[in-house]
Amino acid sequence: MAATDKEARMGAVDELTREQLLEMVHNFAKNWLAHDGLWFQAVERTRGLGEAIAADAEAWRRFSPIEAKRIKEFLGLPDRGGLEALRTALDYRMYAVLNRQHAELRDGVLRFYMNDCRVQSARKRKGLPDFPCKQVGLVEYSSFAHEIDPRIETRCIACPPDEHPEEYYCGWEFRLREEEASGE
Repeated sequence: MAATDKEARMGAVDELTREQLLEMVHNFAKNWLAHDGLWFQAVERTRGLGEAIAADAEAWRRFSPIEAKRIKEFLGLPDRGGLEALRTALDYRMYAVLNRQHAELRDGVLRFYMNDCRVQSARKRKGLPDFPCKQVGLVEYSSFAHEIDPRIETRCIACPPDEHPEEYYCGWEFRLREEEASGE
């Protein structure tokens, strides 16, 4: 009997314990983040910081909806699940296992904070200034949120190079468009 595609893909993963699977997820996330940083540095070395940031923004413009769509499918989130669906989806992003983050949903506004960012923390340990990721973050978070629910609008609270409090590196605010939120 032929194996299904899913069965054929699993291979040795089927033999791993829960602890090993969790470690593997963490390693996959670290590998993904390392690759993201290495390609960025390669573009920065050859083309300069401005072009590297522009390329990074374009990559996130394309990647974020893919990631959001896969999370939505995995969790069975509705197409127009609003801010509650977004809050849930943010916990399943690739870097959520590496960074410390939290979200608050109050009075029709979802505020999301990246309390400890692996990239920014590494720069801080090395005595480097915060990486100026706001331009990329605007693209990343708005396209992710839009894929979760096209009614969601995104606003940056603070993100480097902005000044930010010690308790977070970046903060984002999400809300449903007024005309859609009120049912008009």
